[in-house]
Amino acid sequence: MDNCISTWNNTLSERNECLIVKSIKTNQDLLPETPWTHIFYNDFWGTLLTHSGSHKSYRPLCTLSFRFNHAIGGLNPWSYHLVNVLLHAAVTGLFTSFSKILLGDGHWTFIAGLMFASHPIHTEAVAGVVGRADVGASFFFLLSLLCYVKHCSTRGYSLSTWGWFLGTGLCAGCSMLWKEQGVTVLAVSAVYDVFVFHRLKMDQIVPSIYKRKNVPLFLSVGLLTFWGTSLLGARLYWMGNKPPSFSNSDNPAADSDSITARTLTFLYLPTKNLWLLLCPDTLSFDWSMDAVPLIKTICDWRNLHTVAFYTGLFLLSYFSLRTPSSNRQCNGKAVANGKQNANGHGCHPDAEYRESEPKPSFAEKAENGIKNHIPQRSPLPSTENIVVLSLSLLIVPFVPATNLFFYVGFVIAERVLYIPSMGFCLLITVGARALYVKAQKRFLKSLIFYATGALIVFYGLKTAIRNGDWQNEEMLYRSGIKVNPAKAWGNLGNVLKSQSKISEAENAYRNALYYRSNMADMLYNLGLLLQENSRFKEALHYYKLAIGSRPTLASAYLNTGIILMNQGKTEEARRTFIKCSEIPDENLKDPHTHKSSVTSCLYNLGKLYHEQGRYEVSGLPFPSPAHFIDEEIEATRIK
Repeated sequence: MDNCISTWNNTLSERNECLIVKSIKTNQDLLPETPWTHIFYNDFWGTLLTHSGSHKSYRPLCTLSFRFNHAIGGLNPWSYHLVNVLLHAAVTGLFTSFSKILLGDGHWTFIAGLMFASHPIHTEAVAGVVGRADVGASFFFLLSLLCYVKHCSTRGYSLSTWGWFLGTGLCAGCSMLWKEQGVTVLAVSAVYDVFVFHRLKMDQIVPSIYKRKNVPLFLSVGLLTFWGTSLLGARLYWMGNKPPSFSNSDNPAADSDSITARTLTFLYLPTKNLWLLLCPDTLSFDWSMDAVPLIKTICDWRNLHTVAFYTGLFLLSYFSLRTPSSNRQCNGKAVANGKQNANGHGCHPDAEYRESEPKPSFAEKAENGIKNHIPQRSPLPSTENIVVLSLSLLIVPFVPATNLFFYVGFVIAERVLYIPSMGFCLLITVGARALYVKAQKRFLKSLIFYATGALIVFYGLKTAIRNGDWQNEEMLYRSGIKVNPAKAWGNLGNVLKSQSKISEAENAYRNALYYRSNMADMLYNLGLLLQENSRFKEALHYYKLAIGSRPTLASAYLNTGIILMNQGKTEEARRTFIKCSEIPDENLKDPHTHKSSVTSCLYNLGKLYHEQGRYEVSGLPFPSPAHFIDEEIEATRIK
């Protein structure tokens, strides 16, 4: 208790370390003495969801899984990492099963699954404990999608079809309760129904509304829309109908006064994210601050990347949704003019009919087969169908991170790409398959096949290397210096300090401040390091700079008052403690830490009055000093 009172010894970490500390180490919702129902009222970090400083990240099922881990193994990391790895394996299995529905049996399905399993962009979500939110959401995302596929194939012919639809809705809700973007599976399911199962093109959607046979389709899509709207409405209501607020360092573009800079930067960020999926040569635990400099003018060369990205996206969408051509590919086999493929069954419904006859849709063919009790092998989607679905998997789950509807608290987060990477892996696989089919020479076919295999090998090697970076905090933060030097050096300083490498830690803090001089946390951490090494004058200087940068940093006021009190500057110390006690906790990201600092300030103020013999103080907007001591003792007991 004396150590807690004499100085506030917490080192304020940035982003990654702070996420782990707040979501697990200091999250009261994980403790057995905390009622488990609190999980459903607090955010991911244990702060009341309606609090003004809450991140509004509502992920109760993920927090509940952390609580189970804590009950089994406490803070021992092995069980947390084991669950993450098992979840990733389960997601890979479900993704491979879904790929089989689209690509059929054979090596292309295996390639898609292997590419997803080995992609380096998943390292943060699997190796980082808090990444479980993304992996768990993906698990229920795929379960929901697979349930909807079953609903489509049995729609209208048995009572089980609505059981599958119910499973779709429940799994979508669970996915959203693991992480918010999980609700986007309902939109992807609608895309599957319209463009894959019914094989409609854009110009066919409106005319099909008036066809009686399509009533089940639009009923299902309508129910998906209703359920998705209901989930989003309940989510918004539960968090108090208020969006979260973030600091300007979390998302500099959102804080920019220039509309041009905001627009150009936000348009560019999806391009950067796609490049991380395609060529993950440079990965980082944090991409905030100036890791991606703002695009302030149209003359910035990065705008060429933006134009190329959206042009390619438009062309892919256009050629996939236009009127179908007569030549198609199926599972690595060419199909032309309705002829059957080498397996003796049609890749597409029209492959089983003569060119002069009407061409039934995917859904009509399934209906005929069930009504006539004729066992038929389900036709596989065309390349165009799979491209449309792949694009929806790539784009739709990423939409919440685009700042299109609301600002988010990050620039780039590799964890967010876990679900979109499914669409990317499908897109690369179906593209390689299409080239393989069109290649006339065996040499070219072999080249395409082995090039795809080589890509998977390179991804696997990069994943192995990146896992080495995640082996410990020091290696992780050193690996991020070239991307985000301010955050990386600051977090590295915390690690070096914990290793008693005082001079190296001081240099790391100063390096962080060299790149970004107004980081209140780093100014405070450097002041704390200097204070602990009896360099009080320098410590006071950095505490005051930290307060100037963030006037609500209560721990800086606390340590400033303690130093002043020890130096005999009692009046200045008294004013500092009183100033600290008056700081409200509104809009603060960590109100628990703030309240603890304020309590310590009040205790030290009471101690100061006690030493001066001032046992009764009038005119103060708070209780007597004796109350401060009782409050500090009670707070210590609770801890």
